[in-house]
Amino acid sequence: MTWRQSPVIIESLSRCRFPSSDRVTCAVSGGADSLALLALAAASGRQVTAFHVDHGLRPGSHREAELVRDAAALVGARFDARTVNVAPGPNVEARARAARYAALPDDVLTGHTADDQAETVLVNLLRGAGIDGLSGMREFGGPSGSVGHPLLALRRHDTEAVCAVLGWTPFHDPSNDDESLLRNRIRHSVLPLLHEVAGRDLAPILARQAALLADDADFLDEMARAIDPTDAKALSAAPVALARRAVRHWLAEMHPPDAASVERVLAVARGEAVACELPGGARVQRTNQRISITPTPEQG
Repeated sequence: MTWRQSPVIIESLSRCRFPSSDRVTCAVSGGADSLALLALAAASGRQVTAFHVDHGLRPGSHREAELVRDAAALVGARFDARTVNVAPGPNVEARARAARYAALPDDVLTGHTADDQAETVLVNLLRGAGIDGLSGMREFGGPSGSVGHPLLALRRHDTEAVCAVLGWTPFHDPSNDDESLLRNRIRHSVLPLLHEVAGRDLAPILARQAALLADDADFLDEMARAIDPTDAKALSAAPVALARRAVRHWLAEMHPPDAASVERVLAVARGEAVACELPGGARVQRTNQRISITPTPEQG
């Protein structure tokens, strides 16, 4: 029996949702989740390229690239290594993530699981997110863009089982143990406490709620697209949930807006103000029932 014929591989693959394309690219760090993504993508019969990004933040990080290269060779995938520079300073985790995605193809797949989805929902809740943020990660498309997450129906223990079938020893990133980082604190402290309080595993419940909210968000987006955000009369007459969404999408063409900016624009639409200022210096004003934005020179 080959590794592709393993019951673990077959059952795990049945719960994955890969894109219809016969060629896929996978972001592979060397951890259990991304290695399982690599194996399952290859088991699906697609032509796979494993992309590894070395941030150079740890001594010996090149060994992770070697692990991924060997794993790709074992499952018949191509291998591509990229190196990025992340300068020391505050919020290094976010800057490393941004550098990583900038180095990866736009349609890259990642190995995020239902456990990651549950963490994402809680992170976004603590940051005051609305329905889009509480929708978490999408399998494909959605607010997160074109990055795909085909393993969202799997758990971490599933990805570890896939690695065990292939005899892989995944790399453990020591930064994942640092509870000064919000996601790690949620993973190691908050979620276990919530499981205890609820008397059950909440990860699948949070993931299911995210999927339900994603459907609601998609429906609201479709309805909001029928509203012209430059038409003050149309904005004022629309249900506020749709008006907010129409304005948010309009402003996002320049910069992701905050809730206060959206409300200021709606106040202009309702005639409560003639104009308002937005972060960055852009100005929104109403003239003859039409709303326009005057961007800063840098934005223009």
